Amino acid sequence: MKLPSHDAAAREVPEDRSHRVILPRRTPKAPIRQVARRLLMALLVLVATAFIVWIDRDGYHDNAGGPLDLLDCFYYATVTLSTTGYGDIVPYSGSARLLNILLVTPLRVLFLIILVGTTLEVLTERTREQWQLKRWRNALRDHTVIVGFGTKGRSAVQTLRATGLSRDRIVIVDPSTKVIESAVAEGLAGVVGDATRSDVLLRAEIQRARQIVIATQRDDTAVLVSLTARQLNKRANIVAAVREEENAPLLRQSGADAVITSASAAGRLLGLSVHSPSAGAVMEDLIQQGSGLDLVERPVVKAEVGKSVRETDDLVVSVLRGHRLLGYDAPEASPLQTADRLITIVRAAPAEEPTAPGKPSAKPTLPGTAVSPMRPADD
Repeated sequence: MKLPSHDAAAREVPEDRSHRVILPRRTPKAPIRQVARRLLMALLVLVATAFIVWIDRDGYHDNAGGPLDLLDCFYYATVTLSTTGYGDIVPYSGSARLLNILLVTPLRVLFLIILVGTTLEVLTERTREQWQLKRWRNALRDHTVIVGFGTKGRSAVQTLRATGLSRDRIVIVDPSTKVIESAVAEGLAGVVGDATRSDVLLRAEIQRARQIVIATQRDDTAVLVSLTARQLNKRANIVAAVREEENAPLLRQSGADAVITSASAAGRLLGLSVHSPSAGAVMEDLIQQGSGLDLVERPVVKAEVGKSVRETDDLVVSVLRGHRLLGYDAPEASPLQTADRLITIVRAAPAEEPTAPGKPSAKPTLPGTAVSPMRPADD
């Protein structure tokens, strides 16, 4: 296998061994600010208690002898609020004891609530996160796992989102914590870790995934990820990107259903644009979902069964019959059969635009119906 070791941009990010799942949060919290706020509240309670003692300092008895000074007041407030109670300074006058009952005791309770509340909040937050993670794992079915969230991974997510796949059906796996945090900021769930390890992929519930997109920076990493993913999930549609075309057969042997050679594809598009800039612009428009023209895959509707390819309302470019991909002009493509799927070129329409009854949808409504490396969804 030829590795692009000379390309500095192809180096993998050092692995983060935390191997944790990060779910999107609606209202991110800053723990340091929360702790600082609680410490400030505790300090205010301490100062208020010391001030109360200072006002009626003559009503207190100090075993060391002499009147209470400011330090003694803070000392008494500290041991009282913390319920230590050494007994060397005690209130003996009626007013001092009344103030302890009416003011110092409630302040002591408030002080304990602040301290215990911090611990309870941390425990509650952890419990809530564990509960959310458990619920997320149980609800995750037929989702899409994106391995690598670089340029290719982000583009894959954008295309999947344009075809109607919701954010909660996408899980990102990447070794960089910062990259996963950026994905979480976009509303995606992420797993930090090396995707060549089975335990990391299992955290992404890859065994129940429907589609797996491998967009790593190195070809050897892509091969290892494909082998591991195929071992954990026999039915998933695995799509992988490689830099060198000679490594594509290795990826197919390792379990990838479709392999995209990024460098060769870009080169072909460049060559086409040089020969015909307009044709290059059309191809660029077709592979960019959600604008201009879209290349989509849809099932044959009941009204189209038995008709020829040219009698459909949409511009059909290919017919998928079983595992065979037939051209629109192939004699065996017509008449259309019930189980056929059509690859068509349609005008992109806003997602909120309703589809006319009885007319094939211009936008796919099921995950995995976008043409490119995706295998057709089961009917």
